Amino acid sequence: MTHQTLLLGPTLLFTGTPMTAAWEDCIQITADGGILMEGGMIVDVGQGDVLTRNHPAAQRVSYGADHLICPGFVDAHVHYPQTAIIASWGKRLIDWLNTYTFPEEMRLSDPAYATMIANRYLDLTRAAGTTTVASYCTVHAHSADALFQAAAQRNQRVVAGKTCMDRNAPEGLRDTAQSAYDDSKALIALWHGKGRASYAITPRFSPTSTPDQLAALGALWAEHPDCLMQTHLSEQTDEIAWVRDLYPTARDYLDTYEAHGLIGERALFGHAIHLENREIDRIAETGAAVVHCPTSNTFIGSGLFDLAGLRARQIPIGLATDTGGGSSFSMLRTMAAAYEIGQLRGTALHAAELMWLATAGSARSLHLQDKIGQLKSGFEADITVLNLASTPAIAQRVQKAENPWDSLFATIMMGDDRAIADVWIAGAQQGKLPPAP
Repeated sequence: MTHQTLLLGPTLLFTGTPMTAAWEDCIQITADGGILMEGGMIVDVGQGDVLTRNHPAAQRVSYGADHLICPGFVDAHVHYPQTAIIASWGKRLIDWLNTYTFPEEMRLSDPAYATMIANRYLDLTRAAGTTTVASYCTVHAHSADALFQAAAQRNQRVVAGKTCMDRNAPEGLRDTAQSAYDDSKALIALWHGKGRASYAITPRFSPTSTPDQLAALGALWAEHPDCLMQTHLSEQTDEIAWVRDLYPTARDYLDTYEAHGLIGERALFGHAIHLENREIDRIAETGAAVVHCPTSNTFIGSGLFDLAGLRARQIPIGLATDTGGGSSFSMLRTMAAAYEIGQLRGTALHAAELMWLATAGSARSLHLQDKIGQLKSGFEADITVLNLASTPAIAQRVQKAENPWDSLFATIMMGDDRAIADVWIAGAQQGKLPPAP
């Protein structure tokens, strides 16, 4: 019999989605819960005393009443190569790319540097309670290898893809339509579905891909329809104007992808702020997902994502830090920003809804909803444990809390890496990380 571990304490459980039902009907906190893990999987969930009685040989790890056992956070849109330039000052999207992003991504032409950044990124995000990411890499195929290898060493689930760009980028960051196809196809063969890795075909966005490259990637996706396809859509108004100039015959921004076979239920569109009605209709019709990147959208001045409107259309929605356009590696900070943007749009998201977006919602957008994002029997044992009294400021607020949701909301709004009491990846306790270099 393999080793069993039983986590005991308050647990966050989902029985449905608050995107289509009242959160009270599908999310609950069980005060005396238990999660039984074995072989990297969750094998039972229930009342802690019952699980303790039924599995007396299991190693028990108990968390106090001021903790919360949650699914590991799932970050659905990131750029790990931008780790070192996070929180760079004062540029809008296009200038930000040219001033900060492209020069840093050029540095990842060195495989050793790419490996170092990949490991640094996964360490920083793990310290923030994130157990799965969907990342853009650079144009260099070895940058994707670096992230996949770093995740495999940790037995960590990851989605990633080589970023494809054949125009409007520095020479050292451009590929071609053919090399984008060839490199991506080779990476799919090497990594997709191997261990806990999934591949996402990754055109950066329409301005940096010619129609020939988008067509080549659309053909590749048709050959490998079980892969994801991730890209950017309607992040800023000046970006949209640029797309209109580059694709004068397209009906709208989305059409630049749609015309080349880059839309479908496994498509993942980051940002999606300034959507036209036809674009919303097509996204809803095809089952594609959009990813809300609130810290990035405010940091770069992009706009206010319409979560309530897109939710009403039953469009799958993920949540993401958008490292390094976002200003934090933390999904707690990202949830707080999503709440603030919701307030500006007239919709106050509940703590239960925010936690769902950061876990099960993001997992659904990545088509991993049957593997991660919930504390449920048969799911992979990726778990984050929150300390709901991690700082004096939060602890004094919790003393006034009228229910567990009040306590959790205080940590969402004010918490940081100090609130991450424990992280388990594939059932293995991660422990405290050494200080970053």
